[in-house]
Amino acid sequence: MANLISSTVGSTTFGANYEQIVNTQGIGGRTLIVTIVKDSGDMTEAELATVLKAITSARGSSQDAFTVAGIADFDGTDPVYVALQGTGTVEAAPVAGFTVSTVASFNLAV
Repeated sequence: MANLISSTVGSTTFGANYEQIVNTQGIGGRTLIVTIVKDSGDMTEAELATVLKAITSARGSSQDAFTVAGIADFDGTDPVYVALQGTGTVEAAPVAGFTVSTVASFNLAV
């Protein structure tokens, strides 16, 4: 196949935007990847559901609610990786005995 990177259309080359690195993503306005870790022992599905309910509920004026965009292969062992969408701050300990940590943040470029 022909290499079109240096080909032009008008005054712009096809390669003008080739391999550009930009600070953006395509999965929502703001997406966080978080880990959920149980302080001791294996996590049950019911416990994970309780933590996720706390994360997705605005409890009072200081807790932000998030939407769960995805959960990576839950098998009961730590950590559980969860993709969340929202604009606030994720509470570090939404349920006693569990810790939530942000490992990546994807923000919509403006």
